Amino acid sequence: MSSQRSSTYDAIIIGAGHNGLTAASYLARAGYSTLVLERRDIVGGCCVTEEIAPGCRASTTSYIASMLRPEVIRDLRLAEHGLRMVPCDPALQVPFPDGQLVSWWANRDQVVEELRKISVKDAETFVRLDDQLKKLARYLQPFFLEPPPEPGTQSFEGWAELFRAGRRFRGISTTEISQLVSFLTGSLGDFLDRNYESEKIKTLFLANNVYGKHGGPYQPGSALGLLFHLLSGGEHDQQGFYGHVMGGMGSITKAMAAAAREFGAKIRTGSAVETIDLRDGRVRAVVLEDGTEIRARVVLSNADPKRTFLGMLPERDLPSDFVQAIRGIKMDGPCAKVNMVLSEEPRFTGTPSEYAPQQRSLFTLIPSLEFAERCYDIAKFGEIPEQLWVDCVIASNADPSLAPAGKHIMTCFVQYVPYKLRAGTWDEKRELLGDRVLQKIAEYAPNVPNAIVAMQVLTPLDLERTYGLTEGNIFHGDLNLEQLFFNRPVAGWSQYRTPIAGLYLCGAGAHPGGGVTGAPGHNAAHQVLRDLKKRKFKVAVA
Repeated sequence: MSSQRSSTYDAIIIGAGHNGLTAASYLARAGYSTLVLERRDIVGGCCVTEEIAPGCRASTTSYIASMLRPEVIRDLRLAEHGLRMVPCDPALQVPFPDGQLVSWWANRDQVVEELRKISVKDAETFVRLDDQLKKLARYLQPFFLEPPPEPGTQSFEGWAELFRAGRRFRGISTTEISQLVSFLTGSLGDFLDRNYESEKIKTLFLANNVYGKHGGPYQPGSALGLLFHLLSGGEHDQQGFYGHVMGGMGSITKAMAAAAREFGAKIRTGSAVETIDLRDGRVRAVVLEDGTEIRARVVLSNADPKRTFLGMLPERDLPSDFVQAIRGIKMDGPCAKVNMVLSEEPRFTGTPSEYAPQQRSLFTLIPSLEFAERCYDIAKFGEIPEQLWVDCVIASNADPSLAPAGKHIMTCFVQYVPYKLRAGTWDEKRELLGDRVLQKIAEYAPNVPNAIVAMQVLTPLDLERTYGLTEGNIFHGDLNLEQLFFNRPVAGWSQYRTPIAGLYLCGAGAHPGGGVTGAPGHNAAHQVLRDLKKRKFKVAVA
């Protein structure tokens, strides 16, 4: 199709997910003409609220707000644009096959009292370890909103990077360094086995970790989730914050889009970018699928690294070692999503009758660490486990506006399932996956199967096709130590810049990774602002 001439912008952002909108807001706020291009007809990427039946809305992909950066909330004035989050309390609940329900409350004293019913010794251990974990998490917190260090000793800049990283650990003790290394490299299962005696309490910790990751709880590096989930989030900068978003997760990106527009950014939906056009090794423009060419001084991609570098750019324009490293990023998403409209509220075994609706909104169906390990072992060989790990959120209990009276919304995050099936295709196996999710739920909430009004099953392949997640990976690349910090997306390119001058990554494939945080978008935008001031990029001439 012949190229059509269009406008010129200081910055173009590819993808109107929450990180793309965050980046656009900061760039537009700084006075740069900014355009966001989104291939779908709605903004939000994987942070969306969508109708799954007439009058019934669900957070179809991401579903709980945990680490959304307070700085982003404040800087973009998201509350003024309608964002409202209500703390999840309890933050999670695990019903066990024997009928007991164990809850993790927002108030630590309540958690201790809950654990004390199971094991007095473990309750005392929890207090000691919770203090320890929160202190260690605070050492990592500053890295979330700044470029990761790219250490080296061959230049002044390299030494400066080492110094910048080192000062974050001022005052850390030898014992704390040892503990931090253990969490970065050790397994969640080994940590829990060393410190707790009750299998139920171990499972409660498991229910809050290793989401979206490859590997079971005994895989090296899986303990890192204990620290990540204690990073602060929410409007009040609270460690370990979990929140229900009123109106669903799409309310976050709706507020972000309003903020971006207020700052002067333009957003175009239904505008899929086909290629990033270069001239003399630097960004010149983007070309849409309809042939429209739009020029820019800089381009920020909110797409994942593989989609960006292997799909939008000719391989010849990139260093061969860089291309090889991008190809080597572990994706192969291990999860799926099932969203339901129900004619009655799920009744989970063991739920106290006095619980208010919001206290009946979270249930994680995972009976033990051994169960999780076996589940992953089956999935890693391309099979769909008969017994699945299912995380249920009855969103309408926290926000009745999501469904009309008499209807209930339940979203289910499913782990572990394979992206690549050993036999058959996901289009053939979609119904089987839905049936197995229902089978697991029925063990704990027997009324659910007969209450289904509508059900949406999103396989890993659907996450790729509909939401643009390569191989269905919700984090744009697995969150393991090999692919974090200065190795994200690949070694040597962790500071949002790329081998193409004027091209940046601003999505979850960049530091600090996945989750609805806004941190990659915030950090990438600030890196661009520094470079625009320093390098004074100009639009390439035709």
